[in-house]
Amino acid sequence: MEPITINITILKPIQKVWDYFYSSKHIVKWNFTTPNWHCPKAVIDFREGGSFDYRLEYKDKSFGYDFAGKIVEIRDLEYVKSVLNDGRTIEVYFNKIDDTTTEVVEVFEPEEQYSREMQRMGYYAILDRFHKYVENN
Repeated sequence: MEPITINITILKPIQKVWDYFYSSKHIVKWNFTTPNWHCPKAVIDFREGGSFDYRLEYKDKSFGYDFAGKIVEIRDLEYVKSVLNDGRTIEVYFNKIDDTTTEVVEVFEPEEQYSREMQRMGYYAILDRFHKYVENN
């Protein structure tokens, strides 16, 4: 299936954007789509060959899932490629626009269970929440 690409521009330096994207203490603050969801657990061994496991669930605990996989490649402050436990890949690019502006681009293989548009909207909602979190903290 053809990958989906989303992107957002964040008015913060690339180092801060990078740090907030891959730090457990920050991931739990932004890694969910809407206010009725949350991310109660984020474990990451941020290195090539390392793994990550994020728990996303409704706050009322009626539904949830684990978003987990392995980190395949890291280019510091530029790029991270991961493979989810189901075999799909996710690539995240960090583009320095200037000293105070960073573009984040995510390219991911969609799953077959949900529509492409639904997945695009979900990933974008999380990326937008990340953008707001980084700019406000």
